[in-house]
Amino acid sequence: MSGILIRGAALLGGDGADIRVVDGTIVAVGTLSAESGEQIIDAEGLVALPGLVDLHTHLREPGGEASETVLSGTRAAAAGGFTAVFAMANTTPVADTAGVVEQVEALGRQHGYATVRPIGAVTVGLAGQQLAELGAMASSRAQVRVFSDDGHCVADPLIMRRALEYVAAFDGVIAQHAQEPRLTEGAQMNEGPLSGELGLTGWPAAAEESIIARDVLLAEHTNSRLHVCHVSTAGSVDVVRWAKARGIRVTAEVTPHHLLLTDERARDYDARFKVNPPLRRAEDVEALRAAVADGTIDIVATDHAPHPDESKECAWSEAAFGMVGLESALSVVQHALVDTGMLDWAGVARVLSTTPAHIGRLAGYDAPLTTGSAAHLTLVDPSASRTWSTDDLRGQSRNTPYTGISLPGRIVATLHSGVPTVLDGTLVDPETLAASREVR
Repeated sequence: MSGILIRGAALLGGDGADIRVVDGTIVAVGTLSAESGEQIIDAEGLVALPGLVDLHTHLREPGGEASETVLSGTRAAAAGGFTAVFAMANTTPVADTAGVVEQVEALGRQHGYATVRPIGAVTVGLAGQQLAELGAMASSRAQVRVFSDDGHCVADPLIMRRALEYVAAFDGVIAQHAQEPRLTEGAQMNEGPLSGELGLTGWPAAAEESIIARDVLLAEHTNSRLHVCHVSTAGSVDVVRWAKARGIRVTAEVTPHHLLLTDERARDYDARFKVNPPLRRAEDVEALRAAVADGTIDIVATDHAPHPDESKECAWSEAAFGMVGLESALSVVQHALVDTGMLDWAGVARVLSTTPAHIGRLAGYDAPLTTGSAAHLTLVDPSASRTWSTDDLRGQSRNTPYTGISLPGRIVATLHSGVPTVLDGTLVDPETLAASREVR
């Protein structure tokens, strides 16, 4: 296959350079001359990032294909600049066996828009009562290293302890959905004056913070790795910061929507803004942004949660929790953190590329843009802006919270293993993508 020459990209927002890609690898970086037959991508004015990696995606397949499939979800991922996603286990059947995780991983390889690494369930059927086949999933072809009952908290402390002990043997990590179930029965939104005003059952911050506090102590006791999903409160940030200062092996994520939106969005009972954990106070948003900037929160993860229209176009109390977020993630991060001066583009690469790959033990995706690295690349135009609409979505569902909001940035190109999945801001069609991979 002829190579690709990316001309004049600002590496991590710094100096401009040319990048040559051959056979899925970056073979040269610097001032380069075009070679015969080489595909040229003009990247003047664009920022080059390592391909984005999402540690928290719901692809729904198998069983939820009315909302999303591996194909449609990875197309959305590529459109958002992602080259790898970790697929949550709450499918039907649940990804709690080697057979199911191997099926999901194989579908990702088949479609080619992004690498798909399945997340295995912690407990059988996400029921929280019996450990799933953690070892079998770890040794399967899918090589699972992240385990989560996301959507359900592993509420039993003994089960959580045993899970942490088990995965330590193969350097796995338990990703906890921190939600004390008794404190959130019937909860609909953040607990506070607004929930009382709207007549919606409140979701107290303590329900999240208490589970995180318990689990960091269990992680310390077992000397195992804990990852905290979708941190949403200032108090949770304080607990994670304390745990890290103590040397506990804990990492944490925040979603783009928790970096931008507040519980005020519930005033109109618009179910697009109903999410788990709920949107919180403006003070929480500020604390979360500061925690990303200072490294207390390690990564940004989308919690991309597609739903069919009928699950959102209904009364708030009947609506499903969740938002789609793959296509919009980088724009929200730019708006909330880069354009506010809290994070530079190297920091964006840290929280959206290299660190999530490292947490998930995804080899080859946690490398810088240097000679010899795998050619997983994202080119973004930071000067572009647009008013977000459902026309910007490439997945199967339309439950975005950003409709009508002006967001900066535009994904111009995405390269997955050296093969373009997005060019000139447009998804490459499946036939062209398959042909490109065959030629290579």
